[in-house]
Amino acid sequence: MTVLKGIIPPIITPMNEDESINEPELRRQVNRLIEAGVHGLFPFGTNGEGYILTEKEKERVLSIVIQETDGRVPVYAGSGCIGTKDTIRMCRMAESLGADVLSVITPWFAKASDEELYEHYCAVAKAVKIPVVLYNIPARTGNSLSPALVERLSEVDNIAGAKDSSGSFDNMLQYLERTRGKDFTVLSGNDSLIYWNLLAGGGGGIAGCANVYPGTMTAIYERFMQGDLEGAREAQDSIRSFRDCFKYGNPNTIVKTAVAMLGYPVGKCRAPFDRISPEGLEAIRRVIDENREAGME
Repeated sequence: MTVLKGIIPPIITPMNEDESINEPELRRQVNRLIEAGVHGLFPFGTNGEGYILTEKEKERVLSIVIQETDGRVPVYAGSGCIGTKDTIRMCRMAESLGADVLSVITPWFAKASDEELYEHYCAVAKAVKIPVVLYNIPARTGNSLSPALVERLSEVDNIAGAKDSSGSFDNMLQYLERTRGKDFTVLSGNDSLIYWNLLAGGGGGIAGCANVYPGTMTAIYERFMQGDLEGAREAQDSIRSFRDCFKYGNPNTIVKTAVAMLGYPVGKCRAPFDRISPEGLEAIRRVIDENREAGME
């Protein structure tokens, strides 16, 4: 079974001016991130605009990422849908293409009880053979995976871990406490908490900022594993100025805009999530210039 660990970027989906997928640039981003030392790739996550891609586009993006990765790092496929039946279909599609891990976000829009979520994830895990990672991001979905529910789900065959994007360190700590001693990995979905996740016994993070600074983000994990806690903390702290730019708009849009400013033709996010104020654009440029001078990459 794939070991869940390290820094896994939710790789952005490059687009042309007409919002079609820029396939050559997607391949370039795959190689750029792997060459920087990332430990996995996560197509059509939140930063990959999975919420706005069609199923055919998701299948094409995943095929390209798997082909270009060529086994160098595990590929995590974001395959959650609102309904259980649709989620199983997407998970089986990803598995058939050669994905290594499935990231299954909670259903959204309609409120689900813990028992409904439990049955949903059990059905998904039973339908596939590759590991399933629970994805908790209640601010976006309206449904939350409670620590008690994660503990129950950690006992289910094929459910191998959880990504917590709640933004609550205490919530992530409870995931870790309730699953300690089990073959279950907790990953931070908040880039600011990766170092603290590792200190508490977690496996690393699925980090949107790794699209912008893959070397710096990878250094958090690598330095930590080498016992260089001060160096890992320095790498963690160094992304603060860029994270502060998130106040200017949708974080996905900020990340994609920053990658474009670094010189990669990744295009904009799909409308209507494609606008940043002039003030925001200037702030991002200033931070990128400052971080470039500081040697961040």
